[in-house]
Amino acid sequence: MNRPILQALALAGLLAIVVVIEGFFLPPRIPVLHDQSVPAREKVYTLFFVGDIMLDRGVAYMVKTKGSEDWRFPFLHIADTLDTADFLFGNLESVVSDRGRDVGGPYSFRASPSSLEALTYAGFDVMSVANNHSLDYAVEALLDSIYRLEGVGILTAGGGSTRKEAHAPTLVALGEDTTIGILAYTTVGSPLWQARETSPGIAYINTDRLHILKEDIAAAKKLADIIIVSFHFGEEYQPAPNPTQRLIGETAITAGATLVVGHHPHVLQPLEQYKDGWIAWSLGNFLFDQYFSQETMRGAIWRVEIQDNKVMTSKLIPTLQNNTYQVLLDSEE
Repeated sequence: MNRPILQALALAGLLAIVVVIEGFFLPPRIPVLHDQSVPAREKVYTLFFVGDIMLDRGVAYMVKTKGSEDWRFPFLHIADTLDTADFLFGNLESVVSDRGRDVGGPYSFRASPSSLEALTYAGFDVMSVANNHSLDYAVEALLDSIYRLEGVGILTAGGGSTRKEAHAPTLVALGEDTTIGILAYTTVGSPLWQARETSPGIAYINTDRLHILKEDIAAAKKLADIIIVSFHFGEEYQPAPNPTQRLIGETAITAGATLVVGHHPHVLQPLEQYKDGWIAWSLGNFLFDQYFSQETMRGAIWRVEIQDNKVMTSKLIPTLQNNTYQVLLDSEE
């Protein structure tokens, strides 16, 4: 695949300071532009977005027992499709670390560092780390997970060592003419998990914090041509967005976002155009061991084509998982 070389920019400028937290070094983010052989006005960029990805528990078991411990196993049947995208984004619902301690939640997810091979094989460029499982193993595992992801070239959004870092857009230069900015938030999980001025955490949002969302989008628009906002929101297993989802998602579009990417319900919810933007309320499970229903074994790839900094096409490509948690295109659709 002719995927662009991806790097992010810090919100405050072109260079970020190396941050040292509990022995972790978060690398500086430096922009890199890409091949300019095609005139800017003719370029069409294909963006893919998927929902929840969890690499622990049943998924890890299947990789070990059916996949001969080869972490490419979950994505063997979908990799060629993913390879057609210029940019691939998903929500990582399990930290990738061997550090931290289980904080005692009813479901705690921590994937082996070897699972990074699955994500690099699939070609993920940016992943949200803002969800209700981000701190299952405390901030030590969260920061270690961010460090490991960015160490293999996968950028993260929605978490970091300070509030400024967690709320900063991850900027990706698709070419000389197009820069996208990705913001990521969760509305579920504990508000105590939110990053503070000098302490690690994630970007937490609710209806009382919509002014923060607007401020973040306004700041991101000074740096990027297209703003994409990821929300971990909604009610589990519900097929339609609730009023809180609608308020938050529509606020993001009104504030200047072009795309809103939703996840958390573990089932698909509708794709809708709202004003000048698009909202995928929930992309369902892309890779998750919820075998108890057909709905939770299905998801979708949101395929968006961008040209001249405008959305040209927007559609869902249905996916499903087989009984060994391998992702496939849904031929039934």
